Amino acid sequence: MKILIFGPRARYDLYLPDFARDLPVEPVFASAHQSTLQAAQANRDAEVVFADAITTVGREVMEALPGLRMIHSEGVAFNAIDIEAARERGIFVCNNKGCNAGSVAEHAVMLMLMALRRGITGHAAVKAGEQIRFKEQFMVSSAPELEEQSVGLIGLGDIGTATARLLRPFGCRLYYYTAHRRPPEVEEELNISYLPLEELAARCDILSLHCAVNQQTTRMVNGDFLSRVKPGAILVNTARGQLVDNMAVRRALVDGVLGGIAVDTLDPEPTPADHPLVDLPPEIADRAVYSPHLGGITGGVFRRAHRNMWNSVRLLLEGQRPGFIVNGL
Repeated sequence: MKILIFGPRARYDLYLPDFARDLPVEPVFASAHQSTLQAAQANRDAEVVFADAITTVGREVMEALPGLRMIHSEGVAFNAIDIEAARERGIFVCNNKGCNAGSVAEHAVMLMLMALRRGITGHAAVKAGEQIRFKEQFMVSSAPELEEQSVGLIGLGDIGTATARLLRPFGCRLYYYTAHRRPPEVEEELNISYLPLEELAARCDILSLHCAVNQQTTRMVNGDFLSRVKPGAILVNTARGQLVDNMAVRRALVDGVLGGIAVDTLDPEPTPADHPLVDLPPEIADRAVYSPHLGGITGGVFRRAHRNMWNSVRLLLEGQRPGFIVNGL
């Protein structure tokens, strides 16, 4: 079985589980200089595709691989894969559900604290020899503790749930919104309360995005949504940049509607230096905290993900269904 891999060989070598070494497979790595279509056309006998979460795998790639049986995301997200085209052709689309929940949750809480405690600008002040000046300014800023905040989680899947569990010991008030409300016992366990989206936006000091990208959620953080948020709220995004209308968020920062942003994900990726949420006016630039999409990048995440991916290959070889199928087959 040939496996066409969109990702660096070094990463796959590092995280290859022991049991996968004995599988009767031929891994082929797409060149960085090839498009996905070119790589597919050069490997028409591939039966499996492994692709990182931001590599586009569209209908034309599937048509170039007549024997394709499975497309497996290296991450949790699968919005870059044409799942409708895959379903039409009987191709399984799989992801690594839950493998990064703890890691991304830790990252989300870190970004909340960095935004509240001015972590980036404080670091820069010390490096510039301005520690005392910054400290004196901070003392009269009435900076809040996380315990004092109302935190709204938009999405309560694996990552949102893990974030709620991490936040509970801080003592902050926790709210959530999802399209389908969770059972009372889940809300009680997490000490979290459901609110409709508009009410959550108006009540919470921190709004943290934890939902998947789909037709309903794409650009959900738009001008209309931002017109309803609590003045000075902080927007945290460890989910996907496509959830956000970049220009609307920029305007909300400039106008003081948002007190800050703390983001691990931006759209597009790679993110250019002149991105509207990166190239901010000097007077608001210190109200933004960035990380380069590292929330789900830990050794533990990759070990769990690659173990799952290769196990799905093993299941296919044994004539069984792979795990975590996301396109309804």
